[in-house]
Amino acid sequence: MSRYLKPGRMAARFNAVVGWLARRGISLAGAADLSVRGRRSGSWRRVPVNPMTYDGVRYLVSARGESDWVRNMRAAGGGQLRVGRRTRAFTAVELPPGETPELLRAYLRRWGWEVKSYFGEITADSSDEALRAAAPRHPVFRLTES
Repeated sequence: MSRYLKPGRMAARFNAVVGWLARRGISLAGAADLSVRGRRSGSWRRVPVNPMTYDGVRYLVSARGESDWVRNMRAAGGGQLRVGRRTRAFTAVELPPGETPELLRAYLRRWGWEVKSYFGEITADSSDEALRAAAPRHPVFRLTES
C-alpha cells in the first residue's frame, strides 16, 4: 500500500531552509541533510531528514511515505548524512514493516509534534495493532556507517 504526501509550498520552503541550515552546521531538532543518488539520473539529491538513534542504531523513517528519497535509497542502498562539515557515508537496509512498529513509536515520541499530520490518528501512544497497520505506509531504513 504505497502512498506519498507531497509537501505543500510552505513545507517545501521550510524544508529548504532546514536543509540549508544543516549544511551549515545548524541542526534544528536533530535534522540532517540527506544526500542520495537519484535512481534514474545518478545525480546527488538532497533533502532534510530526522535521523533517529534507537538502541544504539541509526534509522531513517519516511513520515511522508513513498517519497523520492525512499525510492532513491532503495536503488542506491546508501547515501550521506551531513551537518555542517561533518559528512557521514552509510549503507541502508529497508526493514520489513513487521519489524518497525516500535521504531515508529520512538520516532513519534521524538518528532510527533512535527510529523503528526502525516500519520493521521497514529501517535506514540497508539496501540501496537495501530502501529502495525501504519507501518507499511512509513518506510524505515537501518543505517550502517561506511
